[in-house]
Amino acid sequence: MSTRQTARPFATADARTSNGALDMPEPDHRLDRIAEHPIFKTLVHERTRFSWILTGLMLFVYFGFIGLIAFDKALLATKVGGTASLGFYMGMFVIVFAFLLTGIYVARANTRYDRLSAELVRSLAK
Repeated sequence: MSTRQTARPFATADARTSNGALDMPEPDHRLDRIAEHPIFKTLVHERTRFSWILTGLMLFVYFGFIGLIAFDKALLATKVGGTASLGFYMGMFVIVFAFLLTGIYVARANTRYDRLSAELVRSLAK
């Protein structure tokens, strides 16, 4: 004698009306108010644009390095500074460049984007 229960995500017995339909809350119009706010739009636009610029730079450096590995192994095998090869230093540059871009993004986020976020919160609190 096992009873089989069907899973109803987000539905409980309390959420049903007298006719059995789900009693759904009204949509939150505060979200629409935020999404349509000019400061929010500016924040999203600037952050997205800056992120794509940094992504493009990282992809250019990374795939440039991979392209050199694929098409010019002799250049990367050139010894520089004794026993290390140019490929080693270029590989290290790719890693350091990624950290540098991360630092640039964090600096921007902690200044410009945080300032815009605070301004948005202040204007929505009115």
